[in-house]
Amino acid sequence: MPDQGLDIINKLATPITGQPADYDALLERVGDAPVVLLGEATHGTHEFYRARARITQRLITEKGFTGVAVEADWPDAYRVNRYVRGPGSDANAVEALDDFRRFPTWMWRNADVLDFVGWLREYNDAQPEPKRVGFYGLDLYSLYHSIEAVVRYLEQVDPEAAERARSRYACFDHGTADPQRYGYVTSLGIRPDCENEALQQLLELRRRAADDLLRDGMVARDEQFFAEQNARLIANAEGYYRAMFAGRVNTWNLRDQHMDETLAGLVEHLRRTRGRAKIVVWAHNSHVGDARATEMAEQGELNLGQLARQRFGDEAVLVGFTTYHGTVSAASDWDGPVERTAVRPALPGSHEALFHETGQEAFLLRMDHPEVVDQLTQPRLQRMIGVIYRPETERGSHYFHCKLAAQFDVLLHFDHTRAVEPLERTRQWAQGDGPETYPSGL
Repeated sequence: MPDQGLDIINKLATPITGQPADYDALLERVGDAPVVLLGEATHGTHEFYRARARITQRLITEKGFTGVAVEADWPDAYRVNRYVRGPGSDANAVEALDDFRRFPTWMWRNADVLDFVGWLREYNDAQPEPKRVGFYGLDLYSLYHSIEAVVRYLEQVDPEAAERARSRYACFDHGTADPQRYGYVTSLGIRPDCENEALQQLLELRRRAADDLLRDGMVARDEQFFAEQNARLIANAEGYYRAMFAGRVNTWNLRDQHMDETLAGLVEHLRRTRGRAKIVVWAHNSHVGDARATEMAEQGELNLGQLARQRFGDEAVLVGFTTYHGTVSAASDWDGPVERTAVRPALPGSHEALFHETGQEAFLLRMDHPEVVDQLTQPRLQRMIGVIYRPETERGSHYFHCKLAAQFDVLLHFDHTRAVEPLERTRQWAQGDGPETYPSGL
């Protein structure tokens, strides 16, 4: 990009300085939109979590948002929902986050999420029940945890239905509670799959929901919805894990389609029970940005951001995040310990390198200005760091081309960032790159 492009960015970008007004331009872009998707370029950057929390607080207090939906499993997040809305049994936010024990734990068990959950509980305590803001999960990895949740719910409301659920879900008992092993043995034909059983249970819960539409109390209706969503997750996860080893279906698409269905179901539930539904989503850029503006589309992949635009149109606002260098909380291998790793300076020719050249420490840029569209429509490299970060191979494993102005509606850039602080520090994290002590949210 010529120097003119840098001049345009510097002219139109809003500096982020730590003041409440930093995100005025974003809230102006949101307007009355009921769905806002907030991304992140890594799963372990403090500045991204802190910015999402501050933006979300303003969306709740100024725009009347009613729910926060995150890239996490439904039953794990629903324990937080019970805590922040009041009916839960956890004594504090640390306990409420305790179900986030599946790798990568630091994604949601970290100091920034802890602070936000504490704020949300305090906010809700001052609100009447119908106006309290919920906390929900969009992901589908919790196959066996969701089975336990469905049976436990039915034991409380209908013991006979609980027995039917146990009988159906016994199909998943392959000697281990490992969903990947379930997918492996069923895809090879070693054991029969459980597709019909999962669908039968989902249909029964949906019929129950229709019959119990006027059940007493909002909490009771929420718990019915919680169980039905777990049953839908089980049915979708069953297909996801079989597809993982079948080599035919794109499992990425199955996952993001499940997220889209969960978001749509949540919107409908909140409209039906509270009269309004405005949801803010926290997920990775790779889920939030419109896949049609990236190399993902060339590989036949779609994502939540694309599906949200197709479902909600202009009423869905997509917000991306980038960083140039710093540190990140990530693992070197799947199921490995969290480490604090140095993030290399972004590659030349990338969007991140361009933003670094502006000389600004942090800024917000709306993508709908004609001059920005003109300068940021051509494909450039963009870095994506998930739960795994391997600096030595990052060009092949962490970069792809995208058209930024089509991918997001708003972009937030933080030039130098630091690793999010896990609630449980590993030896590898404590001895990793970066300062020895960080501000603690505990």
